[in-house]
Amino acid sequence: MPAREARAVRVPAGRRVSVVDVEGGQVGDLFAFAAADPAEHLSAAHTRASTGRLFPAIGEEFVTDRRRPILGLVADTSPGAHDMLIAACDPARYALLGAERPHRSCAENLRESLAGLGLAVPVTPQPVNVFMRIPVAGDGRLSWLPAVSQPGDSITFEALMDCLLVVSACPQDLVQINGGDPTPLAIDLPQAAPDKE
Repeated sequence: MPAREARAVRVPAGRRVSVVDVEGGQVGDLFAFAAADPAEHLSAAHTRASTGRLFPAIGEEFVTDRRRPILGLVADTSPGAHDMLIAACDPARYALLGAERPHRSCAENLRESLAGLGLAVPVTPQPVNVFMRIPVAGDGRLSWLPAVSQPGDSITFEALMDCLLVVSACPQDLVQINGGDPTPLAIDLPQAAPDKE
């Protein structure tokens, strides 16, 4: 997907899907919704409670706001810096940062992507921010550091239920998470292997 934009894909249970940092140094906001009921969504808060970690390790699961597994983390070729603390950027965030004109945001990207499928959600869930470096200091302070993912780095998930995945190539250019210059991401959804006879 081009820098600053988002794409939605339907992922059946059992299929793998990767988010690829095409040029390196780019954050992606990842949202996932149950295909049967988009009111059920991947929840960073419920996942932290389930795993006891700020971000699941390979082999662990992301869960929904109904505490059901929706995605499994199966591979990560990046340095492994990801975030599940920070809300999606939105128009109010850019206004507070002093943006002088309308600015694309991950929240609006999500709404546009869902609207293209005839869907809507009442609130923007907190995303899984892939490739995003937000270290937590001993005193609890957060730092907003540039992503260190390299060109071609990827993170791979397995759908644990039929789901709808939305990925936004974060348009943030007023803090340094994208190095001040957003770039593209890609969604890689390999074709399912044919059934063996």
